[in-house]
Amino acid sequence: MVLFFVTGNEGKFREVSALAARFGVELRHSRTPYLEIQADSLSDIARVGAQQAFGLLKAPCFVEDSGLFISSLRGFPGPYSKYVFLTIGNRGVLKLMEGVEDRRAVFRSCVGYCGRDGRPLTFEGKAEGRISTEERGRGGFGFDPIFVPDEGDGRTFAEMSVEEKNALSHRGKAVEGFFRWYLLHKEE
Repeated sequence: MVLFFVTGNEGKFREVSALAARFGVELRHSRTPYLEIQADSLSDIARVGAQQAFGLLKAPCFVEDSGLFISSLRGFPGPYSKYVFLTIGNRGVLKLMEGVEDRRAVFRSCVGYCGRDGRPLTFEGKAEGRISTEERGRGGFGFDPIFVPDEGDGRTFAEMSVEEKNALSHRGKAVEGFFRWYLLHKEE
């Protein structure tokens, strides 16, 4: 059975496709535009997004929403990360962090899935780390050049291959958890 990943983000699709291949999941990219709600909870955003995407596609599908939660900024930008990235970008975040010693941050991801029953399910993942003092690397997208995961070797996500990032990232963990569930429960 074909599973649709609904996203307009080519970087996300590239990363998730690598995981799908590893798990033997037949994945298709859908750019079906759905209304992404604004909420304080990634799971609320992913749940509603999955329901809307399913309503438009009439096929099993999933969406993914992520947020960067910076400790010294009291969790900002959190679920509003896309807007913050589009408005001030990595340089703006680094400017906000100038002179700040506590650079701890958590990247969180939530996958929202909706199957034929129309009931949305969510799967979460996180990567703890810190905000670097400068942009590093050319890979990835979004905040990847300024996020250094604790589990890694001191490189930012943007300095890693897709496979290396998937092994450590919030999205990789959420999607892997979802794929493991999906392979056991997929509808025939």
